Amino acid sequence: MAVKTINTEMLRRMFLAGAANLEAKKEFINELNVFPVPDGDTGTNMTLTIMSAAKEVQALENPDMSSMAKAISSGSLRGARGNSGVILSQLLRGFTKEIREHEEIDAITLAKACDRATATAYKAVMKPKEGTILTVAKGISQKAAELAETTEDLEIFLPEIIRHAEEVLEGTPELLPVLKEAGVVDSGGQGLLEVIRGAYDAFLGKEIDYTAIDAGSAAKIVKPGQQAAADIKFGYCTEFIIMTEKEFSGEDETAFKSYLESIGDSIVCVADDDIVKVHVHTNDPGLAIQKALTYGQLSRMKIDNMREEHQEKLIRDAEKVAAQQAAETKEKKKNQPRKPVGFIAVSIGEGMNEIFRELGVDYIIEGGQTMNPSTDDMLTAIDQVNADHIFILPNNKNIILAANQAQALTKDKDIIVIPTKTVPQGITAIISYMPEADVDTNIESMREGIETVKTGQVTYAVRDTKIDDKEIHEGDIMGIGDQGILSVGQSVEETTKEMLARLVDEDSELISLYYGEDIQPEDAENFAHAVEELYPDVDVDVHMGGQPIYYYVLSVE
Repeated sequence: MAVKTINTEMLRRMFLAGAANLEAKKEFINELNVFPVPDGDTGTNMTLTIMSAAKEVQALENPDMSSMAKAISSGSLRGARGNSGVILSQLLRGFTKEIREHEEIDAITLAKACDRATATAYKAVMKPKEGTILTVAKGISQKAAELAETTEDLEIFLPEIIRHAEEVLEGTPELLPVLKEAGVVDSGGQGLLEVIRGAYDAFLGKEIDYTAIDAGSAAKIVKPGQQAAADIKFGYCTEFIIMTEKEFSGEDETAFKSYLESIGDSIVCVADDDIVKVHVHTNDPGLAIQKALTYGQLSRMKIDNMREEHQEKLIRDAEKVAAQQAAETKEKKKNQPRKPVGFIAVSIGEGMNEIFRELGVDYIIEGGQTMNPSTDDMLTAIDQVNADHIFILPNNKNIILAANQAQALTKDKDIIVIPTKTVPQGITAIISYMPEADVDTNIESMREGIETVKTGQVTYAVRDTKIDDKEIHEGDIMGIGDQGILSVGQSVEETTKEMLARLVDEDSELISLYYGEDIQPEDAENFAHAVEELYPDVDVDVHMGGQPIYYYVLSVE
């Protein structure tokens, strides 16, 4: 019997299953990234984006199609991270705009929703590039339109969509040479396909593991009170009942209690006829259980990790305090007069953070390379800066779309996104700001300033690949410029020097070196002296950046 429609409950299951499947495949998707850098990237960003929406969907009680659509759209928009996550959120936004007025979704509505999703996503990207997730989305919408004219049966419609999406994805390397050279398909397109595959599994009635969604964001929480938890001497609260098989004498009770005291504390051992109730805090519940089994069978066994419970309580307490402090800070800022201009910068290390603070940045979002901030992170920052005009410096090409999305969602302040792609560009942009000039003049000045900056970043490869005609092996040191990989070697210093040789020219006046958390200050100073000897006509500045993963971030101006 043909299935012709999807109701709200089915859509809910399909969406959550799509999110769960994406989460399960995120590391595989990360491995498809062209650049073999140790950053959380496409799979991670898309997963965090869709999980934000999934949590809102799970929180709904008895939703209709309209409330379901709103939860998917708002959750993904606010949770969007990185270019791939923003594009995914825009696909979901367009899709849900089409379905929200329907009680059930048929093939024609699905086709229209796919078309609107694609149009919305293409519109959100300033310069759409084929061979990406956009191409896969377009292929899906075109096939959906074609199928909607020939069948009403979703059991035919959906698998045909998936087959066509797979074919389009396989063709992405022919549209984007860098994919072909690296021998991979587009990672964003793969992520979109995994969402659809998961949704189809739910449509077929397969059992889905929703553990990742239920876990929420616990994995991302930095847990406070680590030492306090460690102070718990015995970590497991262990309870059970012994159903004795022979008389449990007073001597037995004394001996058993003595044994429990040798492996733990907080002991309760109460005998009542042929039942013995036991409670003990211990680091090895198995020892207590093995000893108890010598007296009889066990029932109602319960083991709780008290350190985990303690940490969870500390987290809850810390969250309450943080929320209270944030509310108080927000109230104070509301009572202060709004200033004309404010600044928000994304930064990647304590040294970098301090530089931005000294330059007058009001709010620093920590993230950047290793964890792209979400649109919601941007909105939180905007809410905290009490200014009429707020400049956002994303300082990473993969964060610009999230900043633009936050700009579009903000109605009570003028948000200006300066498209800085690196931290050095962000530093130059704010240095280029002129307090006496108007906003439009400063936008022009800051944009012109970042055009004068050439950036280099030095990190290590996490896998073997070939890119920009360079053979790269896991563990190699890479010098990455604004347009691609400039140098590959075994030494951080020599690879950095080779990259500098590609960046410095006769017009260069200043080299700024920002050393990361894995570089010792004296080593950075020695390296800076070596660079000065190589380029005696160029000023060389060295700063503690403190950034993870990248040994050096540098700029040439």
